[in-house]
Amino acid sequence: MESLRKFIDTYKDFPKKGIDFKDVLGIIQEPKMFKELILMMSSSEIIKNAEALVSIDARGFIFGSAISLQASKPMIVARKPGKLPGEVLEKEYSLEYGKNSLSIQRKALEKYNSYAIVDDLLATGGTVDCVAKLLKSNNKEIQGLLVVIELIELKGRSKLNFPIESSISL
Repeated sequence: MESLRKFIDTYKDFPKKGIDFKDVLGIIQEPKMFKELILMMSSSEIIKNAEALVSIDARGFIFGSAISLQASKPMIVARKPGKLPGEVLEKEYSLEYGKNSLSIQRKALEKYNSYAIVDDLLATGGTVDCVAKLLKSNNKEIQGLLVVIELIELKGRSKLNFPIESSISL
């Protein structure tokens, strides 16, 4: 998947000074590369062993929905505040440039016990750790995490105690 690198743009000082934002949207503009990536990610043992996926707002939805379709697995969404109706489970987390929170509909978690988490990028691990804590606090199992990019120097992997598969390490 090293050929994916040329479709990832870096934007310096976005969304704030000192952050080098890695933009994966170029991948979805290349249907052959996107399809190859989705086929690879959806064949992961992490996906095979999970009953359902949790995709993280917002770029994680792009990859998660395609993986969900390819793997024939249900997808649950973890969204930013105020975006989900009904009773939600919410958790705050820290990220490289501030704080935020994620919510999951309580009802969405009722049918499944084991999950694969899907996102576009693993940086410091705060976002994924937030989802993991939401799942674990509801007695759900985490089979692992799939991301397109892992930013190795930020050591997000060290916060997580489940398998992690990244298509590209930067």
